[in-house]
Amino acid sequence: MYLITGASSGLGAALAHEYAQDGHELYLTGRDEAKLAQVTLSLSQLPLNITSSTKSSMAGSINTMSAELNKPVSINALLDSLPQAPEVVFHCAGSGYFGPLAEQTSEGIINLVNNNLTATLLFLRELIRRYQDLPIKVVVVLSTAALQAKAGESSYCAVKWAIKGLIESLRLELKGKPLSLIAVYPGGMATEFWQTSGKALDTTGFMSAAETASMIKHALMSTAHGYVSDLTINRR
Repeated sequence: MYLITGASSGLGAALAHEYAQDGHELYLTGRDEAKLAQVTLSLSQLPLNITSSTKSSMAGSINTMSAELNKPVSINALLDSLPQAPEVVFHCAGSGYFGPLAEQTSEGIINLVNNNLTATLLFLRELIRRYQDLPIKVVVVLSTAALQAKAGESSYCAVKWAIKGLIESLRLELKGKPLSLIAVYPGGMATEFWQTSGKALDTTGFMSAAETASMIKHALMSTAHGYVSDLTINRR
């Protein structure tokens, strides 16, 4: 079973499409119940990939639950509702907020921190508490903003750099444990993200969420003795 946060749009929804076509059981979460319902409907109409490694002729079940990941009670309710421990967790939930720091509002900055850093801290804490002794892949989607400074994105870079530091520190804490933390750094995706971030961009040359999801899926293939721990995906 695959758990995907931020599955109501963008990369989360694209990853859901990738794995639904392979017949995997999915558990999707996001803040918008109506958008989650739309994604679920579109997934139910997808043809199965007959070459899938699942070797299944039937689609896996698709379950949804809205959740506020910056609230511990909501995280616990989500994980308590899972029928079993997930095989893979994709943490795609987050939001953007851009512009010169002096022009940003206090409310906007606080929301940015809550939706990105606070949510990731609390979510990873609970995942590790429950599943650190299981061979689960926890894939955290960040941004190339976690790798390089960008003018007009200072607060966004700050939260993404903090999450990068969180992941690298947690890997040291989890040394010897079977749970794997995988960091993904995509850059330049044409998604709804930009419409709500306050930054006007021409995204016609950007990658689609579907392209990025496909690259992530292929990179996550692992062996008995190795896996991709960090993945940077740049647009051409």
